[in-house]
Amino acid sequence: MKIFITGSTGFIGSKLALKLANSGHIVHALYRSDEKAKNIQHENIMLFKGDITDVESMKTAMQNCEQVYHIAAFTDVWTKIPDLIYDLNVKATENVFKIALNLGIKKVVFTSTAGVFGPSINNIVTELTERTVDYFLEYERTKAIAEDFAKKYMQKELNVVIVNPTRVYGPGVLSKSNSVTIMIKSYIQGRWRVIPGDGKSVGNYVFIDDIVKGHIIAMEKGKPGERYILGGSNINYIDFFRIIKDISGKKHFMFKLPLVFMLAVSYFMMLLTKLFGVKPMITPALVKKFNYQWNVSSKKAEKELGHQITNFREGATKTIDWLQSVNKGLDKT
Repeated sequence: MKIFITGSTGFIGSKLALKLANSGHIVHALYRSDEKAKNIQHENIMLFKGDITDVESMKTAMQNCEQVYHIAAFTDVWTKIPDLIYDLNVKATENVFKIALNLGIKKVVFTSTAGVFGPSINNIVTELTERTVDYFLEYERTKAIAEDFAKKYMQKELNVVIVNPTRVYGPGVLSKSNSVTIMIKSYIQGRWRVIPGDGKSVGNYVFIDDIVKGHIIAMEKGKPGERYILGGSNINYIDFFRIIKDISGKKHFMFKLPLVFMLAVSYFMMLLTKLFGVKPMITPALVKKFNYQWNVSSKKAEKELGHQITNFREGATKTIDWLQSVNKGLDKT
């Protein structure tokens, strides 16, 4: 089967492309960077240079395919170009849907984010959770808008399944989409010493292999028009770093920074950004997000798709083993 993938050189996309290629499928991989494309060289992967904002390059790459995985997105928390996030996460997504519909693609899996549902204020977050607070990040807001476009094209009889990953981590491309692994690496190296607030804020962390499998089973079993949260383990920052310390053998003193202080620092960084155009290390919106709990349930995906969860300790062990193998100075002791 011929399958088209956007974001094929990214953290999730590269793993998915190689997994499908190894299973015998012919993958049409859209890419921008020649350097990054070297990571997905395979006899069953056909490389198409282009961009999700370029309709013609996508039309060419999507020709004769039966399935589409739309993974590409702008995931950073800040950009010098305000319209860039909307253009990449919304306009380009509509282009994918429009081309898929015109070419008669049988099924599309669209990668959104569990962030669209908002924090777990009263109950654990599920696909039925209605957001009650404003969006913290443009990434969340634009993904929510893109989901609305997905629903619009479903009404035009395009079969779209939406998957909503939580915080993904594991071996692979160390990009913004893999920021959790970057944080793990930084802790081991002694460069990450901060625990946000009191450390009791819970996040949901999902291992990369589970996400790749989750995309595939969403394509195989997912019902068009449905959303599926692809999550993992719910743990707070204190337990997160305790587990990393136990596995790595690296014990570093951690500072619990009050969110009020972090917020003040973030506003100062935004001032520097405005004055000098430097990229902020942290933004006020991100700090405000730390103030909430993000307990998430993947029960629907587990029941309907067969989504399986690698517990965080096991996933973190595999991640640290990989980091050690590719970074010779990153030993466990």
